[in-house]
Parts: sequence; structure tokens; C-alpha cells
Amino acid sequence: MKLTSSKNTLTTEYISELRKLIDGAQNIVVTCHHNPDGDAIGSSLALARYLNAKGKDTTVIIPDAYPDFLQWLPGTQDIIRFNKHPEKAEMIFKICDLVFCLDFNTLDRTGESMAQILTDSKAKKILIDHHLAPDINTAWAWSAPEMCSTSQMIFHVIEALGKGKALEVSGNRSSTAGLDGMDKQMATCIYCGMMTDTGAFTYNSTDPEIYNVIAKLLAYGINKDKIYRNVFWTSSVNRLRLWGHILQKFIVSDDGHSAYFTLSRAEMKSFNFIKGDAEGLVNMPLQIRGMKLSISLREDTEKDNLIWVSLRSVDDFPCNKMSEQFFNGGGHLNAAGGRLYCSLEEAEKIVQRAIAEFKY
Repeated sequence: MKLTSSKNTLTTEYISELRKLIDGAQNIVVTCHHNPDGDAIGSSLALARYLNAKGKDTTVIIPDAYPDFLQWLPGTQDIIRFNKHPEKAEMIFKICDLVFCLDFNTLDRTGESMAQILTDSKAKKILIDHHLAPDINTAWAWSAPEMCSTSQMIFHVIEALGKGKALEVSGNRSSTAGLDGMDKQMATCIYCGMMTDTGAFTYNSTDPEIYNVIAKLLAYGINKDKIYRNVFWTSSVNRLRLWGHILQKFIVSDDGHSAYFTLSRAEMKSFNFIKGDAEGLVNMPLQIRGMKLSISLREDTEKDNLIWVSLRSVDDFPCNKMSEQFFNGGGHLNAAGGRLYCSLEEAEKIVQRAIAEFKY
């Protein structure tokens, strides 16, 4: 079964099909896209904890490293990195009955090697994702691009699987016996995923339902202020100096509406770059008055002629359309990504053409 629509169509019949797939499996893998972000990690950890609590042998396998500022999340110690333990990961994929594909719409987003293993896997696949144009052969799928994050979708799935039992609220204190199977650790992971995929609820976050979900998560006793600090206010000296370096050199268009910056392998080395150090940096130029678009161009740390592109915008500037047209990518209206197979200098020229083409 495949569903592309809002949470309101998670009907009893549709959820019943998902429950049957879960009940019929014992060894389950939860996986996400390469370069996993807060939403990918948060949604994966929350779902894995839920499934383990239901007596399923569940393993989170991710393609590669995730940011240092997410390593405090409950359950991270059990994550298996494919690029670090490929043989172990491949063995688990071979024996599993069910694979949950979270926060990605095509298998190639897991990386070439892992994508092939997923393609060859005999396990049934389930897709839960909020990106456009899903293209994975699945036994059950829910695609909802209007959702702020896959983490929000995982909340609704757990809620639906638990028959949506209402939270018992007495005064200012809430019972933790709300959603069947939900606990504080899951709620923490879900909130972190929602928060990071919306820039702390500053974009893709106008739907009132988001705040209904937050209210329910808070009832489990999560510390949203500490989650924010752990993600956004925990930096190394090297990371802050890297940001200062980029803020000194980013390039602003003549009309003041667009900006871009490059981050080379040599620069990363000079600032002792680790995974996650550039996370959120692309948002900084948007603080400039009148700015509509910001683009980051980052060299891959290992492969030559591979440039990772991140785009952020405000109001109605279509990051996703620009990414599709120029950067072999896609995403959401105000947040998108892509890649270029060229040098950093050639990538700059492509960015300049893209900005000229999309003048607003």
C-alpha cells in the first residue's frame, strides 16, 4: 500500500496493514539517508526504540557519520554505521524481515554501496518520508511533503498504532501513559528531529498541528530548552572559528538578495573540521536585511569533483526548483540540497548562473 497525503488519511485500515507488517517481522532494520541530520537520526532512534519495546529485534543502520552535536540522543550508542562496519551491517540486512526507510525518497540517497544492498534485500520495505517524488519499491509507504519533518510523521504513526489514546492531563501535570508505547526518550528524539528540520521552528513550521504535537511531546517531560542547547549552543572552538572565517568571505549578489559561500577541503583541514561543523551555517546570510537566498558549496572530504550544495531561502523563493534545475537535487520551498560533479570553481559559476536565472 502507498499513501501520499496528510496524516488525516492514516485510516484504521491503513494502519492495520502497517501493524500486520510489523507483527509479521522479528528482525527489523531502520535506516536513513547519508550525511544524516537531526531529523534522520531523531526519527530513526524514536521508531527503533518503539519497535524494540514491542519485542522486535530492531537495529538502526545509517550510511555514514552524523553530527557530533546529536551524539547525546538516547540510543545513539547502538547505531551501526555502514561505512565503518560494512560486513556487520550487510549481515543484518540479509537476515532482517523488514526495513524502514526514513527521511529519504530514493535509494541512491543512502550512498552507492548501501543502496545496492537495499536493492538486493529480500526484506519488505516501508517508506515514511516528507520529501517529494518517492521512488522506492515498498510494501507500505507514507509520503507527506506537507509535514515539517519525518520525525513528526513518526509521531503520528506511533500515535495511530497506539490507537491515539489521549494524554491524561491533571492541572499542569500530565500522565506519561498517553500514546501507547511512547516514552520520554522517544519524545526527545522526535522533538529534536522536528526542531532541527525547521531551524528551531523558523521555517516550514506554520502548520498549527506542529504545535499540537509539541504540546503532547512536552507532556512526556522532555526538556526542550536543553535539547536546543545541545544542538545549537554546543560548539568547539574550531567550529566557531570556521564560522567566523566563512562570515568574513561569503559573497553577496549586487542586488543584495542572494549570497553564497564555498568551503574547500583545505579550509576544512585548517579548522580541524568534523561532521556537523557546517550544520546551520548556510542560514547565517539570511540574517541580512533584504536577503532571500543563501547557498553553501562544500567540497566532499574524500572524493574529488564532488560538491555538496545546501540552499535556504525565505518567503516564496523556491529553493527546491533551483536545486532541481541546477544542482541535481530537490527538497522543500525554503530548504533544499543537491550535489555537483565538478570543481569548486566550476560550482561557483553554476551558482552564479542559477542566481541570475532565479532573480526575484
